[in-house]
Amino acid sequence: MESSVAAENDSNAAEDDVKERCWDQREALPGEPRCVICGRYGEYICDETDDDICSLECKGILLSRLAKSRQPTARPCPVKLPATDECYYVRDNDKSEVKPLTTDQTELLRRKLDIVVKGDTTVPPVLSFASGKLPQKLLENIEVAGYEMPTPVQMQAIPSTLAGQSLLVSAETGSGKTGSFLIPIVSRCAKVNEEHFQNQQKPLAMVLTPTRELCIQVEDQAKVLGKGLPFKTALVVGGDAMAGQLHRIQQGVSLIVGTPGRLIDLLTKHEIELNTISILVLDEVDCMLQRGFLEQVMQIFTALSQPQVLMYSATIPKEAERMASSMAKKVTVISVGKPNKPNQAVKQLAIWVDSKRKKQKLFDILMSKQHYKPPVIVFVGSRLGADLLSEAITVSTGLKALPMHGEKSMKDRREIVRSFLVGEVPVIVATGVLGRGIDLLTVKQVIVFDMPNSIKEYVHQVGRASRMGEEGTAIVFVNEENKKLFPELVETLKTSGAAIPRELANSRHSVGSFSAGRGQKKRKHGY
Repeated sequence: MESSVAAENDSNAAEDDVKERCWDQREALPGEPRCVICGRYGEYICDETDDDICSLECKGILLSRLAKSRQPTARPCPVKLPATDECYYVRDNDKSEVKPLTTDQTELLRRKLDIVVKGDTTVPPVLSFASGKLPQKLLENIEVAGYEMPTPVQMQAIPSTLAGQSLLVSAETGSGKTGSFLIPIVSRCAKVNEEHFQNQQKPLAMVLTPTRELCIQVEDQAKVLGKGLPFKTALVVGGDAMAGQLHRIQQGVSLIVGTPGRLIDLLTKHEIELNTISILVLDEVDCMLQRGFLEQVMQIFTALSQPQVLMYSATIPKEAERMASSMAKKVTVISVGKPNKPNQAVKQLAIWVDSKRKKQKLFDILMSKQHYKPPVIVFVGSRLGADLLSEAITVSTGLKALPMHGEKSMKDRREIVRSFLVGEVPVIVATGVLGRGIDLLTVKQVIVFDMPNSIKEYVHQVGRASRMGEEGTAIVFVNEENKKLFPELVETLKTSGAAIPRELANSRHSVGSFSAGRGQKKRKHGY
């Protein structure tokens, strides 16, 4: 830090002026430096890294991350092979020639990790990031970002993407899908820019997502992975000035991350060269199939010059396969884990609650030392419901709760997510805007206050309670108003081993999915 911060242990009075905690610092104004940890006003310069930071708290986080990234980690072989085989997991710091997996090893690995590949199966999975022939700086960034080894979806999707395959990928929520398409994108863009010595980068890849929040998250992660490489990004979403987004693209970027609507608006009003884009990613593709989104996506696709297409989601309907086939001649379908089902690390609990009693039941849970596991996201069905319920939670329980929905300004939505991530706000009451792809690493509990209109949406919402396999809990309120979803909900709960409420099991709307009274587990005491 500057002189006052560098002498942390000095008794100098100037030390008193240094902000201790993140939330003691104000937000950054346009043009001011931003803290590399939280984004607030970067008032100080870290004396050990020269990064902008806002407080001693963020300095500590920064240095602990760097210390962790420098420590060698023992990485065991992720799968057990027959005794006659050597462990074929290659550590990232092993500079020896990496041998590709044999056919037998590939089949064994895919079977053990529940990876199913349809189409071109010739590309074997990789067991370390170093096996993918990625730029050295990217490997360093991957380690700094906290990736110790590839997740199963990354093991297969990264080499398949680098091999030029168009992909349709389904994997559980929180399984590392974003990294599986960003890592090969950063690698390819960096190599192209270095080989051609481009002073002004041209768009080489585009990622489309259905929400602004997800776009922000994807671009932030891309920046971390591309730090120090010839790789720049542009965020194209509603809520921010179009002039600034256009200027950013015109200055030269490798990756455009945006929502379909704003990109169409930009393309309609301004001339932007997109014929250099060679990779198109459709994240949360099942949502992209909805009316309105689909037309926009196809309009953007026709403006490109036959790109490699990568489609991702936790749930893949048949329509997605037809869409993929219309956009690429050969599509490799990769399925990891149990797609279209909630993450198995999420412990689900369904509670039968009459509509008039739902609010009090929610308050009871939030006030219970046994059942309240913050931070919590409460999903509701409307924007007004989010506003009213968040206020009621704050008044009735004393817990600070904020609403999150599409009518919030971009600035407000960013601040709410930031406050949630740093622990200032323990409860967010949200509409489906937070049900898709948002990587809220600190979420431990999801409460589905209002059941969504489809089981697919329910799967996404429940998945917020677990990231990268860490255990989380999801509580869902059910009553007769949700009778159209009863058969699918019962099947989903059965698959995850969750107890079926007696009223739900006995409902005539559940017939065909569950026989009332047979094999029914007891409901947990206390609900």
